[in-house]
Amino acid sequence: MDPVTLTTDRLLLRTPGPQDTETVFTAVQDPDILRWTTIPSPYLPEHAQGFTEQLVPQGWANGTMFTWGLFLPEGEDLVGMLGLTMRGQATAEIGYWAVKEHRGKGYVTEAVLAASRWAVTELSVDRVEWRAEVGNEPSRAVAERAGFVVEGVMRSGIAHQGIRRDCWIGALLPSDLGLPSAAQYLPAPR
Repeated sequence: MDPVTLTTDRLLLRTPGPQDTETVFTAVQDPDILRWTTIPSPYLPEHAQGFTEQLVPQGWANGTMFTWGLFLPEGEDLVGMLGLTMRGQATAEIGYWAVKEHRGKGYVTEAVLAASRWAVTELSVDRVEWRAEVGNEPSRAVAERAGFVVEGVMRSGIAHQGIRRDCWIGALLPSDLGLPSAAQYLPAPR
């Protein structure tokens, strides 16, 4: 699949490329990004180069991972990064981080909603999953503001820096976005 550009009221979501390698490298030096994401730590220039020049284009080309840089349209200042990784025929897992100076402004929530709507309408995704290590309150706040329902804690649900850790898991369904599902959904009786 060719990369897709999305826009929101305040953001341009576009595929990060080689021209963004240095910006990505600089942003990811933030201890909070390294602490809460599964990005390699220490994050070296070759990691940023591999990300922008190989990982991102390969993910789009083979339809396994769709990555966007979140940019302010006025000067394309990097606000954050967002990716959707296909986990099954109709399930995608979302992940994101924000550049320190742009946190708390609602940008990532806006991008999460745009990317989730795109996944539902263009990829027929029926479930967008979110996972974060227990304790990552900022990530959880973004997920909940975007409408994700936190479903519980997965024991040993993620690996971070070689250590298995418990994580929260949540999901956003097409109906949460006011969109139809590609497949019929029968919730459990209550």
